[in-house]
Amino acid sequence: QMRVIESGGGLVQAGASLRLSCAASEGSFSDYTMGWFRQAPGKEREFVAALNPGSVTKYGNSVKTRSTIFRDDNKNMVTLHMNDLKPEDTAVYYCAGHLGWGLSTSAADYAYWGQGTQVTVSS
Repeated sequence: QMRVIESGGGLVQAGASLRLSCAASEGSFSDYTMGWFRQAPGKEREFVAALNPGSVTKYGNSVKTRSTIFRDDNKNMVTLHMNDLKPEDTAVYYCAGHLGWGLSTSAADYAYWGQGTQVTVSS
């Protein structure tokens, strides 16, 4: 059973950059597709980015020109780097994982979730 813990959230100004990290407990981490989702108050959970065991990536439309996801299988970690943050990026950001190679954008396809980390972007 994979456990994931996010870190790196906080309060930033618009235009700033942010790095979110996710540490996973699973020994076979390299077999998992890892993703980031976010949820703003009153809104549905939104796909942000995903990275499969082959390091193929997929990004949500609202962040794809401003984000990079990468993984370090030796450290069981996945990182999301976001540039040019906007107030509409304010949300709780969740790291998630599922066993396999599918780059799903659906939260329902991810079996393992962290508790989330708050990102607040001030204008």
